[in-house]
Amino acid sequence: MIELQTPAYRKAAFALSFGSFLVFCNLYLFQPMLPVFAESFDVTATKANWLLASSTLGLSLSLLPWALLSEKVGRRPVMFTSLLLLPIVGFASWYVDAFWGLVALRGLMGIALAGYAAVAVAYMADEFSPTALVVAVGGYISANSLGGIFGRLFGGLFSDLFGWHGAVMAMAAATAIGISLVFWLLPPQRRFVPSPTSFLTQTKLIGRHIRTPIIWVAMIIGGVNFALFINIYSVTTFRLLEAPFNLPVGIASAIFICYLAGTLTSRLSGRWANRYSPISGMTFGTVITLIGVLLASIETQMTVIIGLLVVSGGAFFTHSLAYGWVSRRAVNGKATATALYLVHYYVGGSLGGFYLIGCWEYGGWGAVTLGAVSLAAVNLVLVQFLGSLEKKAVAHNVCT
Repeated sequence: MIELQTPAYRKAAFALSFGSFLVFCNLYLFQPMLPVFAESFDVTATKANWLLASSTLGLSLSLLPWALLSEKVGRRPVMFTSLLLLPIVGFASWYVDAFWGLVALRGLMGIALAGYAAVAVAYMADEFSPTALVVAVGGYISANSLGGIFGRLFGGLFSDLFGWHGAVMAMAAATAIGISLVFWLLPPQRRFVPSPTSFLTQTKLIGRHIRTPIIWVAMIIGGVNFALFINIYSVTTFRLLEAPFNLPVGIASAIFICYLAGTLTSRLSGRWANRYSPISGMTFGTVITLIGVLLASIETQMTVIIGLLVVSGGAFFTHSLAYGWVSRRAVNGKATATALYLVHYYVGGSLGGFYLIGCWEYGGWGAVTLGAVSLAAVNLVLVQFLGSLEKKAVAHNVCT
């Protein structure tokens, strides 16, 4: 096995994290450019959101199929196929001038991205020692966050300088160079054993997770949380381009640096869960997110930035606890359960965009604030319901 602090570990951990960085750069490249696309294609903001939603929906719906395929053919072939498709889809965007054609390509991009996102951690679990795995996963998650931030900043700045075609082509070229480094550094897979479990059995596990309320409710919490979090940023981009802010896209995209607050709080969430409880932590995180939404509603650049920092901190805190809850509570099929959590997570993000951007179009920022508050309220109810389910489960175990 690959041990911590060895040359093999450093190569593999960097390769896996850098691959994740490239994946999330490509996933969120279009988010800051939504106002640009709305103007270029002469479509509404809600319709322009399809360019982000199609990629996150494609990702969410493809995670489980890629994961199941990797159980048969191995993790490395799936990851490499996934990465190879990224620049191909990116370069193809150059030749598409129709809005719905670009939406279809972004859907294909999401499907391609899902292959790497679904199995990278499984590769680590196969090849790394337990000690090395814990450290490597932490670095991998940080790379997810940094890739999302960089991709958004890249899209905003390059679209300002070279238009959206230039931004897409530059990202495709950078990705092509980057994946060659991943291919070179990532060690061959040595410990993978094909799963004897049939696809039908795996599908039954998915149904079992959905029929287990103490697991499924946590997945819904993750989806609602992400629906609020990611789309408050999308709407803020539109907001900053208009009066009284009137910022260019490149400057407005700098708000995504506020994601770094979530990188910090996600690391603190585990300490909270160990000292108090995941339920109280999810409640706390949701309340913090709600406070951030209210702060961001004040019409000054400083309060918008502070509000987004607070929203990011609260949302990542909740996400980390809900994600961990699912992995711990799933007795069988833990990998399937965590993949199913991500399905709910990204579907929530996709659908939430149409909701909050629709609020923006029809009622301005006041309607967005009301819509975001309603999502936070739904999550508070769901968290309390999850807590009651846990109490019933504990009482049942004590009685039996």
